[in-house]
Amino acid sequence: MARDLRAAQDFYGAVFGWEFRRTSLGEEFSVAFHEGAPVAGIGALARSLSVPVAWTPYFAVEDADTTAARIRERSATVAVGPLSFGTGRAALAADRDGAVFGIWQGGVIPDWRVGRAKAPAWLELRTRDAFDAAIFYAEVLDWACEKPGCCQVAYEHDHVVLHHDGDTVARLTAGAVEAAPDPHIRPRWHVHFYVPDLDTALHTATRHGATTLPTPTPPNHHPDTPQHATLRDPDGGLFTLTTRKPG
Repeated sequence: MARDLRAAQDFYGAVFGWEFRRTSLGEEFSVAFHEGAPVAGIGALARSLSVPVAWTPYFAVEDADTTAARIRERSATVAVGPLSFGTGRAALAADRDGAVFGIWQGGVIPDWRVGRAKAPAWLELRTRDAFDAAIFYAEVLDWACEKPGCCQVAYEHDHVVLHHDGDTVARLTAGAVEAAPDPHIRPRWHVHFYVPDLDTALHTATRHGATTLPTPTPPNHHPDTPQHATLRDPDGGLFTLTTRKPG
C-alpha cells in the first residue's frame, strides 16, 4: 500500500521492469506483471489514514470467515474485515507477535506464484519464535495438511521453510524483539525481490528516490553467498533486493 499509486508504479517499474494493469478491484489498485506473470499488487492508501507504507503478504484461503475465527481463537488480531473487496473477500490481521498479514478469499490471477517469477523471490517472517509462529500459521492457514496443493513445512539451516509444489515461498526466522524500535528487528513479514544484478538495481533505485539501509554480514558469511540489500522506497516501504534466483 502506497501514498501515491502513480509514483509507486513509476518507482517499481523502473527498478524491476514491471508493467501495471488495472483490475476489477478499482482505480486505486493495480497488479504488476513481469514477463507476462503477475508478481505484486499496489494499492493507494487513503490520505486520511495514518498508517505506514508497507508490503504485506496476502494468503489465499477457502473461507475468510473461518480463517478469521481461527486467528481470533489463537489470541491474534483481525484488524479489518473480512470485507467484500472486488471479486472476493479480504481481511487484515496480525499474528500473536504483531506481524501483519492479509487473507484473501476469491479468484486469483492465473500464474500468480511467489518463487517462480523473478519477483518476489520469497517472503520472510522475522519473528520471536519461528517454531511457535509455524504452528500458528499452520493451524490458521492449513499449512502441512493433507489437502491437495497444501504448503509443506520443513526445518532447514536454522529456519522454518515453507514449500509449495517444490518452490521455496517463505522462511520463518527467530530472534525478533517485539518492543524493538528498529523494523529490522521487530516481528514482521518482509519481502525479497530477485534482481540479476544488484549494483544496477541499487543504482536505479537510489536514482529514483530510494534509500539503502545497513545490512549486517553474518559471522558465517561465505564469498558465494548471494548478495542482498535492504531499502526504503520513496514512500518508506521496506524491501530487500537479492541475487538469489527463485527456486
